[in-house]
Amino acid sequence: MSDVCYDFGSGPVPAHKHSNGGGWVADTAFVSDTAYVGPFAKVFDRAVVLHKAKIQNCAWVFGDAKVFDNAKVFSNSRVYGNAKVYENANVGSTAEVYGYAEVYGRCWVIGNSRVFGKSYIYDNAFADGDVVVHTGAKLSGKMYVTKGEWTSVPYHVITNSGAYTLQKR
Repeated sequence: MSDVCYDFGSGPVPAHKHSNGGGWVADTAFVSDTAYVGPFAKVFDRAVVLHKAKIQNCAWVFGDAKVFDNAKVFSNSRVYGNAKVYENANVGSTAEVYGYAEVYGRCWVIGNSRVFGKSYIYDNAFADGDVVVHTGAKLSGKMYVTKGEWTSVPYHVITNSGAYTLQKR
């Protein structure tokens, strides 16, 4: 344990600055030496960041979340709960990935997107804007989603100029 404490928002806890990037890491979290935590980024609670993953800008990874492989979490985004971001996935802007959501492949989750519950975004899918993905939904392939709520309940996709929106059946 470290003699230094840092307040991640719920009171000071033992923490240290990561050797690769200088961002704050709670002593209860684990960040490998090969991962990068930028000077304004935070990793806390029991979160795990491995391999060549990058936590940049003012991004936070916390709870029991895991970010690994070559994944990037950046800007003011948040990854938390039991969420996983891995392979070459990107989470940025003010996006949030939480619950048991998984984001992987070469996909992007940015804008005000929210991915939560047991949901998946993978392959080359792109969620940007006011997108909500939850309750078992899966976005994959080359989907480019700019708005709408995606869930596993019966919806169908309406295509408009290459973007997808939803209408209930």
